[in-house]
Amino acid sequence: MKIEIRIAHADDVGQALSICRQIEESARIRKTGIAKRDPEYIKKKMVDGNAVIALCNGQIAGFSYIETFQGQEFVANSGMIVFPEFRQHGIAKLIKSEIFRLSREKFPKAKIFSITTSAPVLNMNMALGFKTVNFKHLTQSEDFWKGCKSCSNYDILTRNQRKMCLCSGLLYDPNEKKPKNKLLFGDKILLAYSGGLDTSYCLKYLINQGYEVHTAIVNTGGFNQQELRDIEQKAYAVGAKSHRSIEAKKDYYKRCIKYLIFGNVLRNNTYPLSVSAERIFQAIKIAEHANDIDARAIGHGSTGAGNDQVRFDLAFQIVCPDKLIISPIRDMKLSRKEEMDYLKDQGVDISWERARYSINKGLWGTSVGGAETLSSDRALPEASYPRVLMEKEPRKIQLEFNKGEFVALDGKRADPVENIVALEEIASRFAIGRDIHVGDTLIGIKGRVGFEAASAMIILKAHHLLEKHVLSKWQLYWKEQLGNWYGMLLHEAQYLDPVMRDIEAFLTKSQERVSGQVGVHLHPFRFELTGIESAFDMMCSQAAQYGETNRAWSAEEAKGFIKIFGNQMKIYHSLTPPNSD
Repeated sequence: MKIEIRIAHADDVGQALSICRQIEESARIRKTGIAKRDPEYIKKKMVDGNAVIALCNGQIAGFSYIETFQGQEFVANSGMIVFPEFRQHGIAKLIKSEIFRLSREKFPKAKIFSITTSAPVLNMNMALGFKTVNFKHLTQSEDFWKGCKSCSNYDILTRNQRKMCLCSGLLYDPNEKKPKNKLLFGDKILLAYSGGLDTSYCLKYLINQGYEVHTAIVNTGGFNQQELRDIEQKAYAVGAKSHRSIEAKKDYYKRCIKYLIFGNVLRNNTYPLSVSAERIFQAIKIAEHANDIDARAIGHGSTGAGNDQVRFDLAFQIVCPDKLIISPIRDMKLSRKEEMDYLKDQGVDISWERARYSINKGLWGTSVGGAETLSSDRALPEASYPRVLMEKEPRKIQLEFNKGEFVALDGKRADPVENIVALEEIASRFAIGRDIHVGDTLIGIKGRVGFEAASAMIILKAHHLLEKHVLSKWQLYWKEQLGNWYGMLLHEAQYLDPVMRDIEAFLTKSQERVSGQVGVHLHPFRFELTGIESAFDMMCSQAAQYGETNRAWSAEEAKGFIKIFGNQMKIYHSLTPPNSD
């Protein structure tokens, strides 16, 4: 069932008569409510863009319109109906949300009101922030109350001097303070959206709850332009009000990947932080966009059993602290099968075969999670990885670094981001960079995830080899300590802590001499580093060659050095502890 809720226009006027008949029939069945509307009046509302229409698989399913009174001081949301065959699908909620949004957009200073005898409509209004009020707080325009004359209960209204009737009066005053910690029906939500199972579920679920949901995706290298267009199309098909693709590859490199290379960062000596590194940047960009569109809340599709929930929530709390944070998957503890079943029931097509694996692709590699990674003894199948082995003949390549940055591949100079992408395209054909990482999560449990990061692994190892040749012993030692801390803090959502900027300053200073070329041989499933060339290669010193000859000291000087070098150990071992056997 494809449901479309939109502002009515001139092309819809052919539906006016059936709408009026349905309004009258609904009132007759309820034995209360406004009974009649003139088709010409409904047509004018459509032409003026003051009505909302619901379509289900192309057929009219519901309707509502706006009326203004007292010089637009008051706006009424009126005539809401859902055709009988389309009831019980949440369409009334969606119409109510859209007509309310339209009223707020067109008449931002007006008080919005409604009168109803329907308990569900009453609840929908209350969820939007309406309050029940005495009729004296509503418009006193005679034009409005004339519309009640066709109602079977009009005599009750007149006997009570228009102070009360069987209908309840509901009023939304834009000048009244709204509750800070409560999300109201119709509120604007920005959802971090990737087009996968989790975020597709969140999008459909939040729309069905009556919220105005906008989506955004942050491209940190995981998508090409066609994929981004497909995701945008999918977001609109599910029902997003707007969608934005935010390009962030270069920003991600400059603010993070560069320092992961400088620090030779491998989590637990295994994982190049392919996904955990990019999440914080995606969260920051999403939060900034939420501020730009003035969203009331910000949502994500993380579960309650992983690290990403911490990264998203923490970034949101810092960058947009006034936004409510919505996380349906976490809050309802949903399984992937429950999400699939819900989406199928809602007419959203998600491939179960693709949804079996959680695949997150980015500039710095791809993570793969599935049933196999939930155990300790199972390997991921070949088909779960994004690339298959395509090259079997070895290939030689050369990486060039300038002050620690990857500036050229096989002699072709380009932006580091372009070089990372180009190297991934070459090396992934050899199925290089695959492994399974086992680590400690932020929530205190062990986690296991597969990954494929050909470019990242080659760059990190090549850069580290070059550093071994050009840096001093103590530079290498302290870089290893601080690089490890940088990776751990980044993994644990601490990117915005100022100490990270301090570590980045150290890492940047350490790269002044990290320039040169590194040779690499690519083989199926593996690579080897063959050597380096650098103007700062400390092995080129004329002082000595390790294990061979030296020119900088004599044999006697070497003996004296060794004697003094071992002095403390000799003193320690020369002393006999008391009461020893």
